[in-house]
Amino acid sequence: MRRRDLIVGLAALLLAAWSVWVLEGARQGVVIEDLRLGETPVTRMSDGSGGPPVVIAHGFAGSRQMMQAYGLTLARAGYSVHAFDFLGHGRHPMPMGGDVTSVEGTTRLLVDQTADVIALAQAEGGGAPVALLGHSMATDVLVRVAAETHEIGPLVLISPFSQAITATQPKDLLLIAGAWEARLSEFALEQVHKVDAEAGFGDMVGGDGLRRMALQAPMVEHVAILHSRAAQRAALDWLNGFHGRDRDAPVPQTGWALIGLLTAIVMLFSPVARLLPRNEQPETPLSARGLAAVVLLPALAAPLLAAPVDTKVLPVLVADYLALHLMIYGGLQLAVLGWLRGRPGWPAPVAAGLLVVWTLGVFGLALDRYGANFWPTPGRVAIIAALCLGAVPFMLADSWLAHRARLWQRVLARVGFLASLGIAVALDFGGLFFLLMIAPVIVLFFLTFGVMGRWVSRRAGPMAAGLGLGLALAWALGVSFPLFSA
Repeated sequence: MRRRDLIVGLAALLLAAWSVWVLEGARQGVVIEDLRLGETPVTRMSDGSGGPPVVIAHGFAGSRQMMQAYGLTLARAGYSVHAFDFLGHGRHPMPMGGDVTSVEGTTRLLVDQTADVIALAQAEGGGAPVALLGHSMATDVLVRVAAETHEIGPLVLISPFSQAITATQPKDLLLIAGAWEARLSEFALEQVHKVDAEAGFGDMVGGDGLRRMALQAPMVEHVAILHSRAAQRAALDWLNGFHGRDRDAPVPQTGWALIGLLTAIVMLFSPVARLLPRNEQPETPLSARGLAAVVLLPALAAPLLAAPVDTKVLPVLVADYLALHLMIYGGLQLAVLGWLRGRPGWPAPVAAGLLVVWTLGVFGLALDRYGANFWPTPGRVAIIAALCLGAVPFMLADSWLAHRARLWQRVLARVGFLASLGIAVALDFGGLFFLLMIAPVIVLFFLTFGVMGRWVSRRAGPMAAGLGLGLALAWALGVSFPLFSA
């Protein structure tokens, strides 16, 4: 092993050790139990003291794991927390249904599901009012279920948005938006202005049983707010204020620890990939005209060919369209690259397998435990297989194009694909709107799995990397997006 690999490996191990120490430390003293309420997966967290109950709900395309920073903080402070997966999300096997544009459609189903979890928390809470805490999509669901349910205590809405909030309901409400969420910050302040038009962030308003405040969590956006220490402390203080409690709890740096752990796992793959036998595959550099053809032709043709096709086959929002788009995009790119460069070599199965094991096994299990659901329910296996039909040719082409390419060429190739998705949305905004939410997933994929794929490509060739990354991309997309049945 070279000296550089040794240094990188030791640094990654130290970073991983610190990260796991912080993340596991956040669980110390908390009893964590997984149970099911009918088909709904529920995680119960408490310190065993039988404190006031709290129900926690995640946002769109989220899961129980994404809300665990808040759950663990509240549990360490003596609250009895119930976090659950919405229909079609996380490990819930049943899809969402109804009309997503109607309050009496999908929202109604989620309100009823949340009411069942609240009833469970009430039964175990000894009659104490149930506090509700939710993120993004869940904030609207919680406001509506609170209006229909007795014995509801304070509400804490993270990245809030709900048209059901009035000047008098909910009676006890804390709204927290990220400082980098301008629109949602404005919305949070507007809800306080319904009570006192002169109030600002941090001002508590109300009286006669009404209590309301809007806060901004510093230096976070829609995802990072899920690990904001300031937001967690504010949520705990708000619940303590309602119940007249003064019990505090430390708020560890779980956000940075999670980033550190995943970064360390990526770093550790570098010396591992160097163990692969070298399979040199020099590539002919692409001319400016050739690069333009490889990027522009698929970017323009894929949405034009795929958008008119009725792809409502798979029970996942836009997954079937995405599989077709990826298949056309990757197929065209492979054809152009083959014309310009000739026939590629066969993928090395050992190298591709190692990449799959590391991305899905090591990286995926760490993410599943500490960050977000990454394990599919049985019903998602067929979805992942269908996505492979598009993800594998797409990543084979991308890896072949990126092999020994300059940074600006690799960036241009990925921007071309994102632009292609944008064109598809423009052609059918109503049907393909949710494709916009895939863009951050694709960017994160290339920043993590894509880096590991380049190390495999350098040792075993681009086809091995493409095959492994294609399987990993299909898995990542298959577990991320909600199941939906019209």
